[in-house]
Amino acid sequence: MKVHAGGFEFETRGEFDVVDITRWVERVVAESGVMAGMALVYAGHATGVIVLNENEAGLLEDLRDLLRELTPSDGDYHHHGNAHAHLRSMFLEPSKVLPVTGGRLGLGTWQSLLWVEAETRPRRRRIEVTVLGE
Repeated sequence: MKVHAGGFEFETRGEFDVVDITRWVERVVAESGVMAGMALVYAGHATGVIVLNENEAGLLEDLRDLLRELTPSDGDYHHHGNAHAHLRSMFLEPSKVLPVTGGRLGLGTWQSLLWVEAETRPRRRRIEVTVLGE
């Protein structure tokens, strides 16, 4: 079994910035040489999430509206500073596991891997990708 670790970094513009990270993950999968297996895509951040869904403007605005309603950035929280961002990342996951088939990421027809920034200020983010298989 092959194990390949890679990653990449990017900048966000702040709250609810959505960055399509699919092409970067696909690059790491291609570099791995794995033809059949799985890819773990992981963000070691407590204030942002990875979403696997359609990259469509209306749907992304619906997601922003939902997160604003559930966890407003100006809410009355016990955690000092950025509780809203931490709570958002508790509702959505910081990682995804996807199949690798034919040396490619096994995404559905409309699926993309998207980073959703939960923090109000711009941030530098790093995603780790571990590819396992043959």
